[in-house]
Amino acid sequence: MQELFDFIALELSKFISMHDDNSGVAKLEKVKLGFTISAPVDQDVASACKAIDWKKLNDHTVREQLTTEINHALTTHSVDMQVSAVVDEVVGDLAGGRYYSRDSVAAISMGMGIDVAYTEIAQEAQKLQTESANSVEMVVNMQLRDFSSVNLPLTEFDATMDLESTNPGVRVFEKLVSGMYLGEIVRKVLLKMAQETALFGDIVPTKLITPYILRSPDLAAMHQDTSEDYKVVDEKLKEIFEIANTTPMVREVVAEICDIVAERGARLVGATMVGLVKKLGRIANRKSVITVEGGLYEHYRIFRNYLHSSVWEMLGSELSDNVIIEHSHGGSGAGALFLAASHTHNAHS
Repeated sequence: MQELFDFIALELSKFISMHDDNSGVAKLEKVKLGFTISAPVDQDVASACKAIDWKKLNDHTVREQLTTEINHALTTHSVDMQVSAVVDEVVGDLAGGRYYSRDSVAAISMGMGIDVAYTEIAQEAQKLQTESANSVEMVVNMQLRDFSSVNLPLTEFDATMDLESTNPGVRVFEKLVSGMYLGEIVRKVLLKMAQETALFGDIVPTKLITPYILRSPDLAAMHQDTSEDYKVVDEKLKEIFEIANTTPMVREVVAEICDIVAERGARLVGATMVGLVKKLGRIANRKSVITVEGGLYEHYRIFRNYLHSSVWEMLGSELSDNVIIEHSHGGSGAGALFLAASHTHNAHS
């Protein structure tokens, strides 16, 4: 990790040299920085934090004293800055959303993975052990990727993908909805159809057997193909799987499979939003803004539309007006910036 922090410090040094104000006025204190990571953190004070290794699922999780190590790199490379806010990515998204709207109650990070953070009154967090006043508002990181339930619509394709993954039995929800896995689910369905129904001819295409060869951007491109004969689907089948000479009917089947897998994922995320707002007791009489960040939401139009329509379907036309889903303003980095500025303001107060 030290190499990464040194790289960040060097790039900041270059940036400062290119944008020096040349005012000649001495700075009274170091400029405060916000820093986001894709792992939950526990920060008690501004000078030290720990990255929480949830169930030790990720051996590359940033370890203890993250802030100290970053600031050491900044000092080593003579960068007159100091990290004062280290936040998980989705918490940064939530902070950014709250900056623009006091009705912002939750944020969802939805790309190659998925996570949710929301604001909660401390007394409602039953597992929390704290000396803070019960009325204090806090942020809860749900770690939604790890959610599992017998009520989830799992299929044989989900089961085999989970068994063959590097982390079987965990991150069950993430494997149903995230950009990392949607393409793999579609590939597995196509493979079974090729084996059992000769969808692509008598010989199963070799590339179709390759795990994770179908990425979510290519899945989205096939799904969103509006051409008369599914020309984009034809191009992607040739490019990715080396499958040529398909009929328009076969391409339509492929597009339909993409639609089924994407709709299931989007509806599950929509159900998460509805359940969260109901849990907060805001469904009937208060506006609730949910900030969404990530390439899956931003670039996959049909997935995004399915998500929005599922919320409308679950709540009805009247109540759904109280739930506003909007794209993140500047992402998690902007939220970390606001938190760093807030820390500076509080320190001066």
